[in-house]
Amino acid sequence: MVNSDISPQLGQFVLITRGRDAGQYAIIVRLIDERFVFIADGESKKFDRPKKKNLQHLKLIDYVSPEVQSSLLDTGRVTNGKLRFAMNKYMVDSVLVKEKGDEFDGER
Repeated sequence: MVNSDISPQLGQFVLITRGRDAGQYAIIVRLIDERFVFIADGESKKFDRPKKKNLQHLKLIDYVSPEVQSSLLDTGRVTNGKLRFAMNKYMVDSVLVKEKGDEFDGER
């Protein structure tokens, strides 16, 4: 599910790997260039004050929130509530996938 070879997209989930927010998830809300993006999560990093991050300090996750992406493409904005909703939905889905995977996965 984590792949650093894919190119960043609006609405894509990332795992922060460096800095004080390391280990936290966020969503790409703006692409700056081939090296930098702006990320937000709707709580500590709001859409109006996103965090600029170097792509080398992020792990791109192969999951794009369709709600966030369509909102950003249509209006250029997204509400913090929609960001929080997408984050919660992803966390619930990923926990369910892990639980199902534990039934069949012999490695721990």
